[in-house]
Amino acid sequence: MDEIFMMEALKEAKKAYEINEVPIGAVIVRNGEIVGKGFNQKETLKDATLHAEISAIRDACKNLGGWRLPGCTMYVTLEPCPMCAGALVNSRVERLVIGTRDFKTGACGSVLNIVQMENLNHQIDVQFGVLEEECSNMLKEFFAELRKYKK
Repeated sequence: MDEIFMMEALKEAKKAYEINEVPIGAVIVRNGEIVGKGFNQKETLKDATLHAEISAIRDACKNLGGWRLPGCTMYVTLEPCPMCAGALVNSRVERLVIGTRDFKTGACGSVLNIVQMENLNHQIDVQFGVLEEECSNMLKEFFAELRKYKK
C-alpha cells in the first residue's frame, strides 16, 4: 500500500518538475484515502514556506476541518527539512513515509531528527526507502538538466 501512495506523491513531484521547481511531492492519507496533496512552489509563488509538505498539510487541514491530523500518514518523495519536520510534529501526523534521504538538510534522521525528539510533545513513526530509486532519480534528473541549461 505504501508504494501506491508514494506513486501519488511522485505525481505531485512531477507537477513541480513541470514548472521548474525542485520536484518534491507529498500526499497525506487517512483511512486509505488521500486527504491532502502538495508540491514545491516556492520559486513560482516567491514564498519560502511553500514546500510540498506544508502545502499538503494545509490541504489536509482544510479538508478535514482542523489543524490536528491524527491517524494520518504523509508520503513524501524527499526527506523533510527542519521547517517541514516541525510542521509535521505540530500537526500531529502519525506516520511519515519518505522516498529518499536528504543528507544536506534532512530533519527526519539524516542530519537532524526533529520528528522523533523525545523532548517534544509528539513523535512520528518514520519509514525510509519506499520507491527510493524513483524518487532519487527524479531529483537527479532535474538537477542534471538545471546544470546543463546553466552552461
